[in-house]
Amino acid sequence: MAIHATAVVDPTASIHPEAEIGPFAVVGASVAVGARTRVGAHAVIEGPAVLGEDNVVHPHAALGGPPQDLKYAGEPTRLLVGSRNVFREFMTAHRGTVTGHAETVIGDDNLFMAYSHVAHDCVVGSRTVFANSASLSGHVVVEDDVILGGFVAVRQFCRVGRFAYVGGMTPVNKDVLPFTWTSSDRDTKAYKINGVGLSRKGYSAERVASLQKAYRILHRNRHDHAAALLALEELSGSAPDVKVLLDFITSSKAGVHGA
Repeated sequence: MAIHATAVVDPTASIHPEAEIGPFAVVGASVAVGARTRVGAHAVIEGPAVLGEDNVVHPHAALGGPPQDLKYAGEPTRLLVGSRNVFREFMTAHRGTVTGHAETVIGDDNLFMAYSHVAHDCVVGSRTVFANSASLSGHVVVEDDVILGGFVAVRQFCRVGRFAYVGGMTPVNKDVLPFTWTSSDRDTKAYKINGVGLSRKGYSAERVASLQKAYRILHRNRHDHAAALLALEELSGSAPDVKVLLDFITSSKAGVHGA
């Protein structure tokens, strides 16, 4: 175990023998740090919080702080983090609230760039990228393989579907469709299928083509919601990804940024 002499580690914290705690870092009560996780200089981890294996917490990141919710009264909620995540400088992630899930959950293999923020009761999947200052309000769900551009701001209780790309500076006030490139260059809407990103994730040309066909259906029927859903239902029989898209739309409570 490599704990720098100037680090402050609470006696109740559990630090794996292969973890590293850097100079002037603070690890608070009821924090568990997994194998090979590195906590950089001046970083702060408050508990209750669990960090899995091989995470990298860069200097001045702050994880596991109390939620920024006026109703929070010190209840023992927690932050739960998986493995192989990178938290860059000044990134913040807060614990949950008892009026929410009582925990904030972050999956595996995510990159959180400087000044990004994950608020209380959020659920972040795996293999996501949060560019600089991308921020989630409370109770947001971000599914797997999402990319949020710089300064993206997501309203509370919204969802961002899998493989979505959200362009920088975009305000997200409704659910973001999976597989799409969504931007506020003009209006905030889904402008196209994120074909390049899907190809990089191993999607075949046929799978991308079926999603592009689904997008054209949404765009063509943007003023006729029922017709769009009916056409997507017909297409989804031979295209499982379109079924995912359709299920996301029909289960949305906040509405979606459509085509």
